[in-house]
Amino acid sequence: MAWWQFSIQCNVKELEQVETLLLELGAVSINIADAGDEPIYEPLPGDTPVWSESIITGLFDSSKPPEQLYHKLVSHLPDHLLNSIRQELLEDQDWVQAYRDHYFPVQCSDKLWIVPSWHEAPDPTAINIELDPGLAFGTGGHPTTSLCLAWIADHEIENKTVIDYGCGSGILAIAACKLGASQVLGVDIDPQALDASRQNAERNHIPATDFKLSRPESMDRTPVDLLIANILSGPLVVLATSLSELVKPGGKILLSGILQQQTNDIQSVYQVFFDLDPVCAKEDWVRVTGTRRNEKKGPSQ
Repeated sequence: MAWWQFSIQCNVKELEQVETLLLELGAVSINIADAGDEPIYEPLPGDTPVWSESIITGLFDSSKPPEQLYHKLVSHLPDHLLNSIRQELLEDQDWVQAYRDHYFPVQCSDKLWIVPSWHEAPDPTAINIELDPGLAFGTGGHPTTSLCLAWIADHEIENKTVIDYGCGSGILAIAACKLGASQVLGVDIDPQALDASRQNAERNHIPATDFKLSRPESMDRTPVDLLIANILSGPLVVLATSLSELVKPGGKILLSGILQQQTNDIQSVYQVFFDLDPVCAKEDWVRVTGTRRNEKKGPSQ
């Protein structure tokens, strides 16, 4: 079965009006996409941020005459939106396969791969994490996740205690477990992320006793050997003292979710507690790592 797609570009104030119109005309689904280059990073639970300029697309049964749909749109939309209307016939296809065709195994290091469940592991002798795209952030393809996975794979994790703060899909915590960490705690503010982490851990045969999950307010705050926080620069700055206190003296911190222009902000708050390593960059993103000192750095140091 084929489908008609009608797309309109509008600003945030017009978005609800256009969405309502498409639904009233019989759209079976609505999709909203960025009309420019305005990234929206992982929102807080309950937040539904939108772009200042969006392309909103309605999908219609092909039995509906497209000329009729077009004329109804023209008669109801403000004049300044009419030139943005785009019409396309979308041929039917195997949508599950089309979705899967976008995802491939990701090599994180010589010994670590992220493999979707529908793919064979390229290297069966490596450590392979089975992970499918889902509701929670983290499939291995984003530069921040890739930077963290590469660091985890290249450092001694065996018998270490680990906190993955902002665990999302659980991908970094699961990698730590598979690389021999003795105890891993995944922490997230989003219940869906905790559910996704648990499901992905079970899929990878990680016992619940080895990978525990918690919300921040109820987490075990015993300092660990390694704290990972692949979140965003704003929360990393706000939580700097709290996160630093979760790392043992001599322990490591691994931070990402940081754009290159935000590096100095992160370094300035974490160098109070850590001897920081040179940053590592991938595309527009950076990874900040360091070793916890025994004492906090004094103002004159």
